[in-house]
Amino acid sequence: MNLLLWAVRFILTAFGFYTIAVWAERFSGRLKPWHVVFFWLGLIADTAGTGLMKKIAGRLELNIHSTTGLMAIVLMFIHTVWATVVLRRGDERAIVNFHKFSVIVWLIWMIPFLSGIIIGLQR
Repeated sequence: MNLLLWAVRFILTAFGFYTIAVWAERFSGRLKPWHVVFFWLGLIADTAGTGLMKKIAGRLELNIHSTTGLMAIVLMFIHTVWATVVLRRGDERAIVNFHKFSVIVWLIWMIPFLSGIIIGLQR
C-alpha cells in the first residue's frame, strides 16, 4: 500500500480519536481516563500521519497548512500531557473545567486538517 494512503488513514484515525475524546469530555462535563487514552492515540496517529506526509512531500514548505499543522501537534502534545497531569493530581476543579482547553485545541487542529483536505482535493 502506498504511503499517501497510510498517511490519510493515520490522519483520519487521529481525527476520530481526538474528536471523540474532545466532544465526549465536553458533553460529559469532566475529564475521564478514557478521554486521555484517546487524546494519546489521536496524538500518536496525527504524528505518524504528518510524518508520512512530510516524507511524501520530500521537504517542509512554509505555508499556512504546515505552520498551523506544527502548531496543532505541539498544542495536542501539551494538551495531552496536561490532561494526564490533571487526572493524576485529581484536582476536581481542573477535571471539570479541562474541556474548555480541549475544545480550543481541537478547533486549532481543525485548521490544518481541513486545509489538508482542500490541498489534497486540488491535486
